Amino acid sequence: MGDISYKLDFKDICRTSLLGELVNEPKPISGGLLHRMFSVETTQGKYAVKLLNPEIMKRPNALRNYVNAEKIAYFLSKNIPALSTRNTTDDFIQNVNGQYYLVFNWIEGVTLNQVNINNSHCEKIGGILADIHKTDFSELKITNDKHENNHLINWDYYLQRGKKQYMEWVDILSLNFDNLKGWNLAANEAEDVLASNMVISHRDLDSKNVMWNFDKPVLIDWESAGFINPHHDLVETAIYWSTKEKGEIDKQKFCTFIQSYQTRYGQVNADWRKVLSLGFLGKLDWLEYSLKRSLGIECTDEEDKKMGTEQVTATINEIRSYADQIPILLNWLKNEL
Repeated sequence: MGDISYKLDFKDICRTSLLGELVNEPKPISGGLLHRMFSVETTQGKYAVKLLNPEIMKRPNALRNYVNAEKIAYFLSKNIPALSTRNTTDDFIQNVNGQYYLVFNWIEGVTLNQVNINNSHCEKIGGILADIHKTDFSELKITNDKHENNHLINWDYYLQRGKKQYMEWVDILSLNFDNLKGWNLAANEAEDVLASNMVISHRDLDSKNVMWNFDKPVLIDWESAGFINPHHDLVETAIYWSTKEKGEIDKQKFCTFIQSYQTRYGQVNADWRKVLSLGFLGKLDWLEYSLKRSLGIECTDEEDKKMGTEQVTATINEIRSYADQIPILLNWLKNEL
């Protein structure tokens, strides 16, 4: 279990960020699967305050990465509907008593689930993604740090620890053990091939990270923003916006998304098999992080640990579903577009 936890010092946060005096108790709202988010009402207005996960912020490059992500959001907000923090200087990330946090002006709107997403939504987000990929970020001077593309995860290590702790996910991890190793290897090989073509993007532009006020979208939660292969980003985001409730991908929505992107960006040609193999990488990384949380290797409290345990099973099922969809997606990308 981690030796640090969230610090809910909202009075100090309001004072440091010049938000005014609290008028009621901050209310927890959905903040994704990594951090904690609260709605905060003060004498000056209403805000969304995101407390960044203390365990995540212990990582060597975490603070720099979050600052860069907010720089990207602010830079893009001049031309696309992107929500950045209230701070528009180098101090995008605030710190009170060791707790890092972000403050956003409150926006009215809703996020969409699979049932509510239609072709028009896919068309709009596809076009916005193209605009992001076409943006020249050179003046931000953000570098793409080279890293070793050999992240072969030691699945046996987590399986053995899971057995010792009688974790509920041991059976499903054991059942998929060989496949996980194969998908990991294929993703690493694809990354080696595709790493030379990179752009800066949101990198997590699924439906939960877009707020809609009637038909107008606002892109939120830029914390993952950074370098990514554009074709991988395109396909992954198209999948986000075209997946049905039971996990199947809606062909019309998927193709609408890709075609809208191409209308704005231009014709796209890629090694789609490699692109789809690369799609395993983020999911496998999330599975490893969920295993660490569940096992108490990297978590802040019991709530964090419980979320990790839930995510292990959910993520393995998601990866299996993605593997089953690859032949269908490959056919659409090669023949339908």
